[in-house]
Parts: sequence; structure tokens; C-alpha cells
Amino acid sequence: MSGHSQKNASESNPLEPTTSLLPNSAVGQLEALVHPQNLVAPDDSAVTKAEKYERHAATDQFEESQPKRVKLDLAPDENDHGQTHTGHERRKGVAPIKAEFLIQQPGQAANGFVGADDDAAEGAAHLPDARERGSKRKEKSKGQNTNRQFGSSRDAIGLCQSRAHSSEFSPRECRFGSGCKFEHDLRRYLKEWKREDLQTFGGLCPVWDLKGTCDMGWKCRFVGSHMAEEAVDDGSKELVLVEKAGGSKQSGGSIFADDEILNVVSTQAKADLMKRKMKTPKADKYNQWLESSNQTVQEQDHQIKRDDANGAGTPTEVFDEDARQENRARYTEPPFLPSEKRTLYFGPETPLLAPLTTQGNMPFRRLCIGFGAQITYSEMAMSMPLIQGQKSEWALMRAHGSEAAPPNYNGKSVVNVYDNSKDSRFGAQIAAKKAWQALKTTELLTLLCPQLRVIDLNCGCPIDLVYRTGAGSALLDRASKLESILRGMNAVSNEIPVTVKIRMGTKDNKPTADSLVERLVNGGQASYESGLGPCGVAAITLHGRSRQQRYTRSADWGYISDCAALVQRYNDQSDDLSDTVQEADESKQPASGKVYFIGNGDCYSHTDYEQHIQEAKVDSVMVARGALVKPWIFEEIEKGQYIDKSASERLGMIEQYVRYGLEAWGSDEVGVGQTRRFLLEWLSFAYRYVPVGILEYLPPRLQDRPPAWRGRNELETLLGSDNYKDWIKISEMFLGPAHKDFNFAPKHKSNSYEIEAEG
Repeated sequence: MSGHSQKNASESNPLEPTTSLLPNSAVGQLEALVHPQNLVAPDDSAVTKAEKYERHAATDQFEESQPKRVKLDLAPDENDHGQTHTGHERRKGVAPIKAEFLIQQPGQAANGFVGADDDAAEGAAHLPDARERGSKRKEKSKGQNTNRQFGSSRDAIGLCQSRAHSSEFSPRECRFGSGCKFEHDLRRYLKEWKREDLQTFGGLCPVWDLKGTCDMGWKCRFVGSHMAEEAVDDGSKELVLVEKAGGSKQSGGSIFADDEILNVVSTQAKADLMKRKMKTPKADKYNQWLESSNQTVQEQDHQIKRDDANGAGTPTEVFDEDARQENRARYTEPPFLPSEKRTLYFGPETPLLAPLTTQGNMPFRRLCIGFGAQITYSEMAMSMPLIQGQKSEWALMRAHGSEAAPPNYNGKSVVNVYDNSKDSRFGAQIAAKKAWQALKTTELLTLLCPQLRVIDLNCGCPIDLVYRTGAGSALLDRASKLESILRGMNAVSNEIPVTVKIRMGTKDNKPTADSLVERLVNGGQASYESGLGPCGVAAITLHGRSRQQRYTRSADWGYISDCAALVQRYNDQSDDLSDTVQEADESKQPASGKVYFIGNGDCYSHTDYEQHIQEAKVDSVMVARGALVKPWIFEEIEKGQYIDKSASERLGMIEQYVRYGLEAWGSDEVGVGQTRRFLLEWLSFAYRYVPVGILEYLPPRLQDRPPAWRGRNELETLLGSDNYKDWIKISEMFLGPAHKDFNFAPKHKSNSYEIEAEG
């Protein structure tokens, strides 16, 4: 078969040596590729609830933000670690590209920077608007392109599912009969309604080549590589699908096959959720108790605040003590205690990949695991769509077999009875505005998704519509409510630990995370007085920015360090109380014997990672945008050195992502369109990578913007292009010309560096 000769001439894959890459000659085919039509079609069918929230301000038209010139600080970078260099000093906010790789462009600013003011684009909500300037003009559409449409990728007329996997003369019976709106004639479908086969990958279906069979059957865009025409007894010829000998390989350290998909929720289960037939008895019972006890806890909280305001010895002291005793008498025990949890471990050898909206899909997580990511999370899923059985939201919970393998462990942990062999990598992140939603979702996850390391509550999402409903970062201002939610989640999650991700606070220059982490580790004073104790959270992740700040400034690792010291002190105090009457109930404490603390924000190199571990004293670091720009950051962390990936190696990563995408979403027209769409979403970050080999100063900074530059070869220049049409060119190298109805617009009007990647 022609695909085999192509494969033999290919390069080895740096991620999976058993899988070949396309030859680099594909670069020379770029000029021959055709741009897709720039048409706007109906919304993509796989849009998740979180993405819909991001588009809540969608309008039929959007206005471009006026580009503004970035103000540059000419002082040396304080994070340059004392390096001495020849030439000009490093400019803060500008990627220090060597002079021979710079391109002078018409209209280039005197400071050497060309482009839109990305801070203004993302942080437009924090700039003076029309009302503040005394103008009555309507406020303009800000920052994000909220009206993005992706079109659709479908056959002109689809093939009936009864024929999709059957031989030509042996179809299954169609239950719709003559009323079926899909094509039943296989040869006509292949000739008239299905687009021509793709010739990428040597015309060989990557899924069939890996698994020996293709789930898309006749709909596959590579069907020519796994079909044949065979003679039958009457002399006619029948079209048949062929299988390939050999199966999938096993994932290292995992009991699951490397291509196995985990946490797949059945159609029946989702239908039961839609019809409200699936019960959550534990969540319902605990929520009833929460509603009855919350009033008592709130009154105690108010009493404590009055005590603090009045001070000791005031005339209200006797009355307040009587009220406190009355509240204690009204307190009732929860209906049941939390189950014993699995023991967790976070350490320097376990860098985390953050929950990433849109980009944190299974193919991208697999790519990062191949480079050394140890802990992964689902995209943020909204609680109500999960409770209602929405297909797109439950799809976010799917994990790959490689995510069931245990994370790295150096054996030096002092946590209680940690069994690394029983640990895994994949956790689910949810967002909820009310306790009953969070509790129901948690119980459903424990029932339907057995392969979860943790269930994480998002309290950092800054998106306006999420915030206004009371979910995401809005919970940062409702500490008592947040504590109750986490306590309830911990009670109904069976053996799965509960974690939380927070920001510094909701407002600039008014951080509240320091007081919040105390409450999350020890429980609020009202909880202490009533005997509830800690809420049982196993780990806290702090993003070093406020909600209001978004990405307009660097993450505050000094503040993260202060909070890490607080958590360490609380953990030490808990140890001191062990075996005393003041020790909290064991069922209300994390199984590890301590609350882990993880830092998040602007980690872009192994030097950043090591600095945060050593100086901020966090247990581990969560990587978000840094991984989107260069997924091999985890390899750099593991090896402790910069890795200057060549353009051909980076193109190989894109090919590997496409292979993973076709496995996850299918190799039919719809799956190819989905793979292309999410590949382009990733490339909208990946183009920002400036090779370390052309930088004059190290370390690179995630917040630095490059002036116009050229690479060391044409492919490197192409991979660094900020033109989304060039990203589409790259996608066509592996997925062929896009469907006529496919459309892609960048997530940000100015291709901003400050796109909301995670909460």
C-alpha cells in the first residue's frame, strides 16, 4: 500500500517513536494549499457551556479595538537573575530577540514593537469607559471576539448509520425504512455525497493504522485505506471494510490500554439525567441539613463580627454570650460523615497542567503527558448542564488511558500511607453557584466517572456571566458559602478527594486569599464553635491575580509565597494538636494529613518552576498558558534545562495532535472539522513561542511581546505567524483543504496574549 512506502521514508516521532511523522517536504507544499472560504455558519455542535458563557455578549457585528502603543519600561528586568549581556539592556514587556532576526516594518514604533495593545484589549473593562469620560456613546464591544462562529463540516448527504459499518450487500435494517433522510446506496454516497479521501498521512487512516479498525467505517475521510472490492459467488463485486492485524499497545504504568477512553457516560445514563430519573440521595439529604444549619452558622458569623466590632467588656457581651449559647443549642449534627478519602501527593516532581477552557481537551492533555505533565484536569464543566445530562458537558469528563497512570513520585513524601501505584493523573473541575448544584454534581461524578483523581471546585473563573450568577470567582466574596459547599462536596464524594482553585480576590489591591485559605484549612470560627471543624479540602491552588486584574499584570508570586507560608503554619499547628482533645475529627481532615498548596501564574520555563518551588515554598506549580505556548515546558522542568525545539520538531507536535484529535473526535467529516477547529485554537497560543535560540536574554517571559521577527528557516517563520490564515495553512498540511462551510476567527480581536485560558 502506498501509505507504507510513505511511512518508511518518514522521520521518527519525538513523542511516540513507534509512530512516524510526515516528511519535512510537506513544508514545500504550503504554497499549493488553498484557503477555506471565509463563511459564517451555525454554531459548532460541540460548544460547551463554559464557552457559551464567554460569548454571552455576542452581537451580529463587532468593532475592532483601537490599537494603542505599549508603554515600555526601559529599566533592566528585575528578574534577569544578574546576567550580564552585551548590547542594549533588556526592556520590560518586550521579547529580547537578537537584532539579526528582527524585521523592520512600515509604521513600526520607535521602541521596536509592532502590534495591538494587548493589555488594553483584554483589560478594556478596567479602562475608563464612555460613562466615566462623560460621554453618552454606547460602550464598545471589548477585548474578546464574542461572536465567533465555526461553521459546520458535514457530508452533503449523510450515510445512514445502518450502512456505516456494514458490507455493501449485508446492511443492517434501517428502522426508518423509506422515510429515512440519509443515503442507503453505499456507492452513490461514496461517489456523490462524501468528499474525496484525504491524501495526508500517505492516504493511510491514522486510527485504522493504530487500532486495526476505524470507528467511522465508510464515513472515514481515509476510507480508501481500509476498504476493498471483493468478488462474490454470482460474479458481482461487493465493497467491504477490512481490518488490520494487531491491536493497541499498553500504556506504561496503567492497567488500561493506551487508546482506551475512560469515564464514558452511557447514553441511557444521560437520558435518565434529562428525565430526572437518576437520584442523588446523599446530596439531597446533606443539602437539607445544610439549609437548616446555614442559618445557625450565619447567625454565629454575624455574632462574631459584632463581637469584633464591639470589643471585649462591652455592655453587649453578656447578651452576645447568651445568643451564642442559644445558637449552639440549635445546632444539629450532619446526617453522615465523609467517607475515607484516597491519599494524595503533590510535590516538585508533579507539575500540573491547569484546567484550560477550550484548549484543555483530551488530545492536548495527551500531548502534554507525552512531555511529562503529571497531573491533568478536565475543562471547567458547569454543574447544571451536568445535572441535566447535556452530552457536550459530560464529554469533558472523558479521560485517556494514559491519564490513569500514576504520577511521578520520588518516594520522599512524609504523607500518611501514600500508595503511588493506586494514584492517577486526571481530575475533574466543576463550577457551581449553589450548594445543592455542587453536591449533586459531585455525587453524580462519583457514580458515573470512576477514574477521577480529584474533584476540583473552580472559584477563579473571571468571566462576567459566570461571576454574576454567583459561581466562579464570585464565591471568593462568600467565604461562609464556599466553606459550606466544599464541606458538602467532601461529604458526598465517597473516596475521591475534593480540592479548590482560587484567585487572590475579586478586586485589585484588595487580596482576600490569605484569610480565605485559613478558613479553608481550619474552618471558620462559627464552624469551630459548633464542632463542624475543617471543611476537608485536600489541596488549594492559588492563581496570583485578582478577578479584576485578569492578565494585565504579572502574577504576584510574593503574595502566593505569603499564603504558602500560612498554609504551612496551619498544617504545623494541626500536627501539634494531634492526639490531643483539640484535634479535629479525622474524617474531616485530608487523608494526606496536610492540605497541599499549589501556585499558579506565568510559569514559562524550568527556571520559573524551580524558583517558585524554592522561593515561594509551594508544594507544586500549575502551568496554564505556558503549556499552551510550549507544551514541552514539562520536559524542560523534568530535565532542568532549556530545550530549543526545531521547527520540524514543533511541526511533528502538530501532527501528533492531529493524530490524537482524529482518535478522539473521529476521522469522518465531522471529526476532521472538530480536529481542525481545536488545532487552530491551540495554534492561537502556540504561535507566540519565540525560539530560545534567537533570544538575546534568558529566561523568556510569558508576558513579553515580540516585535516583528523572522525565524531561522521558513517553517519557523510560518509557525510564528500571528495571521490566523497561516494557522489554517498549517492545519491543511495534515487535514487537507477545509470544508466550504468551515470558518475560524481568532478568539481575540487583536490576537491578544491575555486570552482567558483558565480560571
